[in-house]
Amino acid sequence: QVQLVESGGGLVQAGGSLRLSCAASGRTFSTSTMGWFRQAPGKEREFVAVIIIGNTVYADSVKGRFTISRDNEKNTIYLQMNSLKPEDTAVYYCALSFGLPSGPYHRTSSWRYWGLGTQVTVSS
Repeated sequence: QVQLVESGGGLVQAGGSLRLSCAASGRTFSTSTMGWFRQAPGKEREFVAVIIIGNTVYADSVKGRFTISRDNEKNTIYLQMNSLKPEDTAVYYCALSFGLPSGPYHRTSSWRYWGLGTQVTVSS
């Protein structure tokens, strides 16, 4: 059984920074694909970033501001978020698939395991 636990969310002013963490446990981490999604109130969960086959991919809305990284020794991925905007306010979720996601990485249905999320609120 896989468990994903996100942390690092909070309240920050526009222009500020936060670093989210997602710790994975339960199975081999190094061969997994992991990513970040977010869900704002009243909206669908959307893709934010992924590390896939050693490459990083970002949603256009966060490109240049967010950085995804991973530490295989700690079984943890991170999301460094800079120049935060009020529209970045959402619950942020990490996701994991063993090997590659079952479908397009930007679709939530392609991922098997999810954390419970961490709230990020950006005030204007």
